[in-house]
Amino acid sequence: MVKPGSLLALLAVGLFVAWFLFLRPAFLGGPTCYVRVSGVSMEPSLRQGDLAVVRKQGSYSPGDVVAFRVPRGEAGDGAIVIHRIVGGTAEDGFIMQGDNKENPDLWRPTQDDIVGGMWFSVPRAGGVLAFLQGPLRLAGLASGFAVFLVLSGDTDKKRPRKGSPGKRPDAARRRWRSPGLILWAHWFDDRGGRHS
Repeated sequence: MVKPGSLLALLAVGLFVAWFLFLRPAFLGGPTCYVRVSGVSMEPSLRQGDLAVVRKQGSYSPGDVVAFRVPRGEAGDGAIVIHRIVGGTAEDGFIMQGDNKENPDLWRPTQDDIVGGMWFSVPRAGGVLAFLQGPLRLAGLASGFAVFLVLSGDTDKKRPRKGSPGKRPDAARRRWRSPGLILWAHWFDDRGGRHS
């Protein structure tokens, strides 16, 4: 019979694998970037506070909603903007425009300036991203996850066989396993962690 703790740990590992493959951010080597929508230029498609999940694509064309870095040397250079491609080419620069704007942007990002095309958006989830950007909040979340992994460990009580030499039959040996903790410890060790 499957124990609830084991099932919970298996579910946690499955969610982590799915996140690692599909939603891991680019700064961790993943295929995804998260953009918090600020402003009203993309209404009604995207609203202030929405979270846009974008992924790098091989090519982009008019009609695609993309996040791009404002090209160097232009006002606001380096800022990430999410607008729709309304014309242009990857080589000469795309013509960008917000859905709620009457005129195209002054910026002409090229393929290299594009962070990614919008994969999906989550309404009002940008506030969660803003909340997690604080280092103490992120550390608290990581600590909470570590505690969850430790507490979700599987404990088994094994009794020695009758007639085992040198052991009393009533002596119980407790064995503790936490798959999540083992994965975390292995990752930490690969990153140059210290052993005591």
